[in-house]
Formats: sequence, structure tokens, C-alpha cells
Amino acid sequence: MELTLAQLAEQLGVELRGDAEVRISSVAPLQAGRPGALSFLANSRYRRHLKDTAAAAVILAGQDADDAPVPVLVSDNPYACYARALQLLYPQPPLVPGIHPSAVVDPGAAVDASARIDAGSVIAAGARIGRAVHIGPGCIVGENVSIDADSRLVARVTVLAESRIGRRVILHPGAVIGSEGFGMAQVDGHWEKVLQLGSVLIGDDVDIGANTTVDRGALQDTVIEADVKIDNQVQVGHNVFIGAHTAIAGCVGISGSTRIGRHCTLAGGVGLVGHLEITDNVHITGMAMVMHSIREPGTYSAGTPLTKNALWRRNAVRIKQLDALVRRVSVLEKKQIK
Repeated sequence: MELTLAQLAEQLGVELRGDAEVRISSVAPLQAGRPGALSFLANSRYRRHLKDTAAAAVILAGQDADDAPVPVLVSDNPYACYARALQLLYPQPPLVPGIHPSAVVDPGAAVDASARIDAGSVIAAGARIGRAVHIGPGCIVGENVSIDADSRLVARVTVLAESRIGRRVILHPGAVIGSEGFGMAQVDGHWEKVLQLGSVLIGDDVDIGANTTVDRGALQDTVIEADVKIDNQVQVGHNVFIGAHTAIAGCVGISGSTRIGRHCTLAGGVGLVGHLEITDNVHITGMAMVMHSIREPGTYSAGTPLTKNALWRRNAVRIKQLDALVRRVSVLEKKQIK
């Protein structure tokens, strides 16, 4: 879609400085700007590209506006403003309702007349597909699953075990919701499966990435509250609770019965052992291994940062010597006290 800067500024609710009649039809990075393209500056590392940009206009903060050689849209949060601009410039095509001839819909399922079921999808008995829901190709919706209005299963998504999906939820390709939780009891040297009798409850406006798995609960439901954003290839174990507005990056592993608060962030590769409690407003940096509950808000890190191999090997040896070193220091301190 093509819009003038004046139209963009009005719909975004931001200040326009410069030619209001400039027309915008695409987006581009600062360093690859071109006529008709809107760019943005949200990270100071890219500020060096601002003075030479060939973009038609730039979204930026007020303190950077005087250095821009092109018209600007001034925002307190340029990246969020850019996200909203994308929605205006690249609107989703209207949903065309209907059921593809190759889809299999059980007579006992309830599919709203405004929903769309694409090729090869299977809708089981008792499933409830709400208003304007889009079930993409190759999806499986199990028995008694409910999917509320305006949600989308992009492709090859599996939703099982009476799971309940809220409004405006997006499940990306390969996501599996309601798979069997990993419950095993050891008996006489072998493993006995523990039946998983719970389900999964997903709130409104949740986004779940490709090939992410959310296990159903053992007795209680696994719960993902509203506006949670989960990246690709994340494992959410059974009985996990994730509070509203939390964001989880790729390859995070969350063990069963862990409770994560609201407004938290987990960076890539973080691991959490089971039965922990993470309070609200906790931010965990990449590759950290969380082995204890966190009861105070803040930023937490763990792990060994990358170094040259020779230095890393020397430090690894010294870490093994720490216990002996502490004991020696303790002995010396006691001698000094005497």
C-alpha cells in the first residue's frame, strides 16, 4: 500500500518534520534506503548511516531528527512505531472463508462460517473453530480443541488434547500444542509412563514460533497468558505457567512445573530446571542455566563468555582449583586471627 507521510503520521500519532506529500510504499534499512522507502533508527550502532541515507523518510527519536537529510517521523519508541507502520504499508489480505475439498472436518466439529480451513487439514470431533480463524494447510486440530476468533495456524500446526487457544493467536509452522508431557516413573530399573491428563490454555494475542512444543499438563493445565511471545524451537514442559507479556527467544528449554512471571524476557538458549518460580520483571541473558528460583526482579546471567581457546583452557583448570584455593585461604585467615 502507498501512503503519504502525512497519512502515516496521522495514523501513527507521531510528529512529522519535512515534506508531508512524500509517498511511501516500502521499507528499507538506513544503509540501503531508496526512493519511496521508509527506514528507522532505533539502535545507536546504526546512527552512522543516517547522514547518508537515501530513504524517502526515517522514523527516529527527537534527538536524532536534526541530523537526518530527509523528512522524519519523530517517535519516543522508533522501533514500535516502525512495527505499526509495517502493518499499515503491508496489510494482510482479507480472509476468504471456506473449507478446502481435501480438508477433513468431522461432523461433530463446529466451524464458524467465517473461518477458513486449507488443504489437507484435519478437524476432529468436538473441535470448535471460531470467527475468522484461519487453519492453514496440513494442520491437525484434535478432539474438543477450541480456537477463538481471528487466530491463525500458519501451516502443519498440531493442536491436541482439548487445548484452548485464545483470540488473535498465531501458531507458526511445525508448532505442537498439547503434546504429551514427559512424565516417567522408574520401577525396578525400567520406566513407567505417567499419564498426562491436563491440557494447554493459551491466552489472547500469543505468538508461538516454528517447531516450538508446548506440552500438556499432567494434572493441571499448562498455561500461557496473554501477549506472550515465544520464538522458534522452544520447549515448554508440562504444567509450566508463563505470565502475560513475557518474551522467550529461540532454543529455550523450560522444564516441567516451572512458573515464570509477567514481563520477563528469556534470551536464546536459556535452560530452566523444573519446579522453579521466576518472579515478574526478570530478564535472563543468553545461554544461562537457571537452577534456583528467582524472587527479585532484575537481570541475571550465567555461563562463560567466549574467549580464545588457550585462555579458556587455562581458566577451566583454575576453576577446578577454586575449592582447594578457598580452603587454603581459609586456613591462612584462621592463622592470622590467632
